[in-house]
Amino acid sequence: MNNDQWSSKFGFIMASAGAAIGLGALWKFPYVTGTSGGGAFFLIFVVFTLLIGFPLLISEYIIGRGSGKEAISAFKKLAPDSLWAWIGRFGVLGSFLLLSFYSVVGGWVLIYSVLSLVGAVIRDGKDYGALFGTIIGTPWITILGFALFIILNVIVIALGVQKGIEKANKYLMPLLFVFLIILVIRALTLDGALEGLQFFLTPDFSNITSESILYALGQSFFALAVGLSCMITYSSYLKKDVSLSYSAGWVVGMNLIVSFLAGVAIFPVVFTFGFEPAEGPGLLFMVLPQAFAQMPLGEVFLSLFLLLFLFATLTSSFSLFEIIVAAFTENGKRKRNSVASLSGIIVFIAGIPAALSSSILQHILLFDKTVFDATDFLVSNIMLPVGNLFIAIFIIHRMDKALVQQEFMLSSSVNPGIYTIWRKIMTWIAPATIVIVLFNTLGFI
Repeated sequence: MNNDQWSSKFGFIMASAGAAIGLGALWKFPYVTGTSGGGAFFLIFVVFTLLIGFPLLISEYIIGRGSGKEAISAFKKLAPDSLWAWIGRFGVLGSFLLLSFYSVVGGWVLIYSVLSLVGAVIRDGKDYGALFGTIIGTPWITILGFALFIILNVIVIALGVQKGIEKANKYLMPLLFVFLIILVIRALTLDGALEGLQFFLTPDFSNITSESILYALGQSFFALAVGLSCMITYSSYLKKDVSLSYSAGWVVGMNLIVSFLAGVAIFPVVFTFGFEPAEGPGLLFMVLPQAFAQMPLGEVFLSLFLLLFLFATLTSSFSLFEIIVAAFTENGKRKRNSVASLSGIIVFIAGIPAALSSSILQHILLFDKTVFDATDFLVSNIMLPVGNLFIAIFIIHRMDKALVQQEFMLSSSVNPGIYTIWRKIMTWIAPATIVIVLFNTLGFI
């Protein structure tokens, strides 16, 4: 069987879910929810995910399987002798930039996971803010974690689609759900569980701002890994007997469930021990260790949470690496092992400024942001919306309409009316929403 094709529908769904469920669901979602209104933000996020993210995910699947090619070659095949191939190149560049700071956070998680497993995180009287500051502020520690995280990715990607990405996701994704459910059960037994759940699930729109709405849309893109053509590459390995809308539905559903469970696992802990939900990016690394330290078997539950976080971070980074590697192995002239290794080295070198943004390069600012924060803002708030906008325009106005409908309906019992609704969303609602939010980001409105 071809190692550059998913062996089963389950393998594809697990890999796609792994690509989608990562930093977006377990790190970014809880702290952005905490700083953006709790339940109201979660509700807006769900609406954007279903109304905009879901149709865009189907679109990337259609382009990928409809062409049978990775991101750049897909647009070349579907729109030959045109500039549309630059969408694929844009996606490869965006994935590269995203990896350059994503892998830095992956390195932090890896270091915390190791420290927690040996019982070195939770200690009486420990200043957890200082511990986090030491890890991200000590150059050799950050660089070591960053390098090890990239090495893990290179090993999996070098093994190929079936033996590497699919196999890893088949083990990591079920474990992720098991660990998350254990943490949810523990969180719901805490004294402050009800208060935490009320904050997370009760909509209070008085705290919602235009910035919150922007974050909700960006989070829906980030959480589903759409906009950078990663899912185009993944779906290019998919057989014709798999329903794209069915698969996308599973991925969206799993992503929303994980985001929901992450909130249910985290906010009861935060409220039980008197912390602020609006703690920001440090919520995971400073607040939760301190909270877990105050409960029985806290080190065990913290280790479970960090391993869960590590698994999710790895499965997402696989998709980012794969779009880069696939782009340079498409013609068959370059070996996957060599390209994966070289890609890892280049991403490592490019990511060093982001890795050192909290230490020796903290005074270097781009638009009043550190290199890490500037890269995050560029990818999450500019490149993802722009990429999604062009994908929406392409699939409606440039791709062959008959092929689009064929791929949408293939191996599916979906009512033709659903296709009509999807097409109207992609024609009007998705582009208009993206443009409005993007203009707001750029300060035009």
